[in-house]
Amino acid sequence: MTGSAEGRNGTPGGLATLLADAAGAAVRAADGRAAGVYLPSGSPGVLRLAVLVGLPGRLYRPWWRLHVDRRFPVADAYRLGVKVVLPNSTESMRRYPQFAAGLPFPVATINVPVMGSAAPFGVLTVLLPPVSDATELLARRDRLTEIAEELATGVRRLQATGVALVWEDEPLCMRPPGTRPAPGRIGRFAWQPTTDVVTPDDSARILLRLAEEERPWASEALVRAVAAEDAEGLADLLRAAAGGKQPRGPLRVRTAEGAPRVVELWSPDAAVHGPDQPVGGIVLDASSMADAAADQLPQGVFCMDRLGLIVYANPRAAELLAEPRARFLGRALWEGVPWLGQSACEDHLRAALLSPEPVHFHVRRPPPGERETCAEPSEPYDGDWLSVSVHPGPDFLTCTVAPASRGTQVPDPPEAPADVATADVPGTDVATTSLVLRPIVLAIALTEATTARQVSAVVMQELLPAFGGRRLAIYLLQERHLYLAWETGFPSGFLAPFEGVGLDARLPGVETLTTGQPLFFDSMHQLADTYPGIPLDATEGARAFLPLIASGRPVGSCILGFDRPRSFSTEERTVLTALAGLIAHAMEKAQRYETEAALARGLQRALLPRRLPVHPRVETAGRYLPGTQGMDVGGDWYDVVEAGDGLALVIGDVQGHGVQAAATMGQLRSAVRAFALDDRPPDEVLSGTNHLLIDLDPGQFATCCYVRLDPLTGRAMVARAGHPPPLLRRPGGRTLVLDIPGGVVLGVDPLAHYPVTELVMDPGAVLALYTDGLVERAGADIDEGISALRVALAKAGGAAASGRGGRSLVTLADRLTAVARHSANRPDDIALLLAARRPGRPS
Repeated sequence: MTGSAEGRNGTPGGLATLLADAAGAAVRAADGRAAGVYLPSGSPGVLRLAVLVGLPGRLYRPWWRLHVDRRFPVADAYRLGVKVVLPNSTESMRRYPQFAAGLPFPVATINVPVMGSAAPFGVLTVLLPPVSDATELLARRDRLTEIAEELATGVRRLQATGVALVWEDEPLCMRPPGTRPAPGRIGRFAWQPTTDVVTPDDSARILLRLAEEERPWASEALVRAVAAEDAEGLADLLRAAAGGKQPRGPLRVRTAEGAPRVVELWSPDAAVHGPDQPVGGIVLDASSMADAAADQLPQGVFCMDRLGLIVYANPRAAELLAEPRARFLGRALWEGVPWLGQSACEDHLRAALLSPEPVHFHVRRPPPGERETCAEPSEPYDGDWLSVSVHPGPDFLTCTVAPASRGTQVPDPPEAPADVATADVPGTDVATTSLVLRPIVLAIALTEATTARQVSAVVMQELLPAFGGRRLAIYLLQERHLYLAWETGFPSGFLAPFEGVGLDARLPGVETLTTGQPLFFDSMHQLADTYPGIPLDATEGARAFLPLIASGRPVGSCILGFDRPRSFSTEERTVLTALAGLIAHAMEKAQRYETEAALARGLQRALLPRRLPVHPRVETAGRYLPGTQGMDVGGDWYDVVEAGDGLALVIGDVQGHGVQAAATMGQLRSAVRAFALDDRPPDEVLSGTNHLLIDLDPGQFATCCYVRLDPLTGRAMVARAGHPPPLLRRPGGRTLVLDIPGGVVLGVDPLAHYPVTELVMDPGAVLALYTDGLVERAGADIDEGISALRVALAKAGGAAASGRGGRSLVTLADRLTAVARHSANRPDDIALLLAARRPGRPS
């Protein structure tokens, strides 16, 4: 369980050492429970956990591999190059529900990108006890940033020597720096009675002082290693084990030099393990053990270090766990007591390792014939229930185990078989949560997907890694034919012959939909036997064909492909079928959404002005950018209306997004235009629009800024309702945020008053009206965004109203929205309206 700093499978040892040192320093600097470093893998878009400090690798297996596009804190830190700080589980659930679902207990996390010259090449992540507010973690975040910078410097030196920054191994698992050694050193050995060969590990060889020159050792060497008065007792123990008897309890002996030791033997059950099995043994250094009192306790007590290694167990614990101490002492819990490796137990152990509070749970001890595996009993079994408590500490977990009282109502634990990562396909590299959690995690991820493409991407990122798949194809049904919506991993052009196949074709992807039954094939040979003549790709792997059916209506088919043959357990088939239902409902929702979005976009285009009025003394330009979250439509609008002998410049923002916001926006725009055409004063325009919105009662409010401009004199009257203040760039270049008193937002107070401010636009001046989407940034004050826009207008607006360049104001509008236009993540709509007063000829 303890990874060395040397890489495996060709991983450079120097890189592994750098990463291990950085993760260890991060645990100390942040006072954390665990830390790790993620690096890119050879698979495009996939990060791998390279080093893990403070947690057993098995318990963090669901997060060994992460796709960079997943909504996870590590992925965001890498993709966006930003620090992600989550102070507690509430904040984690709000921002990253998939991540929080996998760690459903109090925990905080800090994720810092390890920066290269232009972009991150890794992420340093730390898990630590939760706090109430992110500000409490700022000092630790800064210390981790320094560690990440030092790591980046070291890695760049390695890269200069030709070391590739790619990690393809399992993570190196390290103990936290500064942890105390185990309370009693443990060595393990095996003795084969038929050949009389003893095979000790290094610790057992040192504890028993076995001479290297006597290798290979025999049982006589063990007997000679103890004091003369203890030799006969050890010899009797060996003879009993050789005869197939289960050796009696621990034997306390002294070495030839007088050092106290404890020796225990374990003889495997020949009926279970077969004949000629070696006898297992352990030797403990009793000089540093303080377990005499615990040995006498009526309840079972055992201790594990932070990598899951069992370092102590009293006799009662061995009795309750139904395992000889010699079998599990010095081994990882899930190796020594396999049936405690159930996914449900792993969840509790993760909680104890990462949170400061004790963890209590019940577990059912399987029948004797099924204790060699970590699966739940295959048939109903009313065996013994055990009550387990795990008390976390800085160095060790202290576990108590006792029979559950007869009056205790213990619920059946959920079926959570062993991770499928290595159960069926040896060597398959998969990061997976337990099967019982997989539908929950996928359902959370699908809630954020709104288009068919986004749904398909979520399935690729969540479903394929969970089951070890390498290929995915999703077909959607249109007019009784199946059309490819998404594919990954298949050879180029392989799926082309299946495009547009009808529902009468004899193909597994069709028949799974028409029958509503999933189809599983352990290998391509089995698939070819069932469907003779079907085109096959070059792999020999398994295939799963899943029907996508929502509300009884066929939606399409989902195909999973694997590189190797494998079987599908009953639990896997059940979970995959359930997941197909989730995918189908998400696809059905996405299809409805895309239909509604097309209608909404048409409505939006119809409501926004196609072109602005042309005036000889005033140039105008407008821009609208929809938000990228949701339907790409919203409630922002701008308009220019001829009002008497002047112009009305209008910009507004209806709360929310989608069809309802766009519809409300259309009603308000029409109302404002009507008032403007009647050349009402700005305060009357806003008051009238306010009353209209209250009468409509759409459950929404709106902001608005209304400017009535006289092109000849430059006199402007301005009123605003809860809207950001306009900006004015004077001809000399000075740019101001106009201090315009305003009233409350529209649609709230029928008695609201909207004061009017008068100003003068000189020839060559530029007026900028905008909505908050252009100036708001997450985590920053809106005043900072307004100030940044003012600076940008000052720098870019030099020639805007000079009368030269023809489309100078259009160019300025493009420059001011360039960053937002190229951003893939616009949480809000953006509207911008610019007006420049042209210089006039002398009369």
